[in-house]
Amino acid sequence: MQNKIGFIGCGNMASAMINGIVKSDLISPEYIIASNPTEEKLIKIKEENDIRTTKSNIEVAKSSNILFLSVKPNKYKDVIKEIKDEVREDTIIVTIAAGITISRIEEYFDKEVKVVRTMPNTPALVGEGMSALCGNEHVTEEEMKKVVSLFKCFGKVEVVEEKYMDVVTALTGSSPAYVYMFIEALADGAVLKGLPRQKAYKLAAQAVFGSAKMVLETDKHPGQLKDDVCSPGGTTIEAVYALERNGFRAGVMEAMEECVEKARNMNK
Repeated sequence: MQNKIGFIGCGNMASAMINGIVKSDLISPEYIIASNPTEEKLIKIKEENDIRTTKSNIEVAKSSNILFLSVKPNKYKDVIKEIKDEVREDTIIVTIAAGITISRIEEYFDKEVKVVRTMPNTPALVGEGMSALCGNEHVTEEEMKKVVSLFKCFGKVEVVEEKYMDVVTALTGSSPAYVYMFIEALADGAVLKGLPRQKAYKLAAQAVFGSAKMVLETDKHPGQLKDDVCSPGGTTIEAVYALERNGFRAGVMEAMEECVEKARNMNK
């Protein structure tokens, strides 16, 4: 039987996910429905993917056996209160909100419900997302495989224990922002030395992309790959020394720590 996929909320992340699913041909557009209070977003997502759209969250809840709650974390309680009596017992609820635990979702529904908590990231917009998933005890192995297959439509997927989800939020959910800052800083340094800005952005972005691909495809430790670039007495080791003097690694680790704590506090 064809899965019927619903999205409550169709902002940037939901749109990226829908685009990826439709392009993969895994689910026919006629089996996907999305709701949103803003008419403009509904028109845009329908024009792009030819899916069904509505302003009614209840209609989406009734129509779906895999239901994505793609609204802001502070909207979850109200949305679940609105739809909880309309969700079938076999429907898989998929959350994408930072800091909202499975137990909190179960509390909001106030009944036995299948929940898969996820943390995707914005590179899903270009089909290079990194998503982490975990499910509660009511989600079967086969049901988890179905959800994983959807997330693979727009990137890579890892199933993790829920206790790691706040760390994943900092590691992959928020880290694109850190990477963009790094790319911008690299480009600024090049501009400082006279390189035109647009060329600097392109060169910096490709260098970061290629370096990430090396980590993924060579199975070498990042430290080894770094050492491979650092010739004795050369330019790269001089730059690495400057980064270390300025607390580069410690700064990144502290940012991760702050992000994890923020995610944990959001559930309180």
